[in-house]
Amino acid sequence: MDPRIREHAEILIDHSVGLEEGDNVVISAPPVAEDLVVALVEVVGDRGGKPLTLLGSDRVGRAYLKSAEEFETPEHTLAMVEESDVHISVRANENVTETSDVDPETNSAHTQAMMPVREERLSKQWNLTQFPAPANAQLAEMSTEAYENFVWDAITKDWEAQAAHQQQMVDRMDDADEVRIVSGDTTDVTMKLGDNPTINDDAEHNLPGGEVFTAPIPDSVEGEVLFDLPLYHQGREVEDAYLKFEGGEVVEHSAAKNEEVLTEVLETDDGARRLGELGIGMNRDIDRFTYNMLFDEKMGDTVHMAVGRAYGDTVAEGNEQNKSAVHVDMIVDMSEDSRIELDGEVVQQNGTFVFEDGFEG
Repeated sequence: MDPRIREHAEILIDHSVGLEEGDNVVISAPPVAEDLVVALVEVVGDRGGKPLTLLGSDRVGRAYLKSAEEFETPEHTLAMVEESDVHISVRANENVTETSDVDPETNSAHTQAMMPVREERLSKQWNLTQFPAPANAQLAEMSTEAYENFVWDAITKDWEAQAAHQQQMVDRMDDADEVRIVSGDTTDVTMKLGDNPTINDDAEHNLPGGEVFTAPIPDSVEGEVLFDLPLYHQGREVEDAYLKFEGGEVVEHSAAKNEEVLTEVLETDDGARRLGELGIGMNRDIDRFTYNMLFDEKMGDTVHMAVGRAYGDTVAEGNEQNKSAVHVDMIVDMSEDSRIELDGEVVQQNGTFVFEDGFEG
């Protein structure tokens, strides 16, 4: 086994989830990620935890979605999550488009039925990570070896140093009220932060980590955004997703490819037409786009926004938390002709932060 797999597992268990002796740990992963599951189970055992492994796949998920006529919240799954202390989800694909022939309406109905399970899982200690499977390498247009190096370089790093780097942006955002994102002549959007806290993602819930993120005040979002980097959602590629906001809600939308997927996301529920997250990528070891949101949203010259659910820890007490069954991230390339402003002050210009070498405000 590649020693980096064991290192990946140790970082996840010791740093990301902080496993304690006696914890009930649920590990869900596809068979192609078996090596990482083996390493995780070994580390969990070493630390005195009690693992439960769930091996599934997109093919298995597709079979259920194509055969079921309606969906209800699975009470047995909910009970399992309620009894767990830690939940680890491993992404890896044998076919990245396996679910591309499932109707968007079916995906939406299933997502809504699973919302109580998702909410319960998010109330526990959880982490989402990636195993470098060949299909993901193929989607990224990389060799298997190059993709393995890319994934583990982004994961096996000094997270304490990364957190210190990111804290410089956290401090600025926590002191700001209004954010403005401008990119070319296609994106100009503003939003209020109020006293909502900014989270320093040092790989606690995502591995790799490498972003700072918060929730906007839901009704404060105004303007338009062209998400010029593609999105893979429900096994389909959505290109050039465009959203126009008025009073915090999406009032116009379009996409150059698979617009119906974007439409179905926005029609999931009332909260799906509002922003639940603003995130700013800061992981410089992620230096290329790979069609994998877990990595792409962390790139240091990108901004991402998610329609749908706001995470509870990004909403200050007394502020409204946007509720939705979905949380779908989309990315703006900020590397050229772009800037981030906080209360009118430029803090990032063409992908370079004010506290980095080469900043030209």
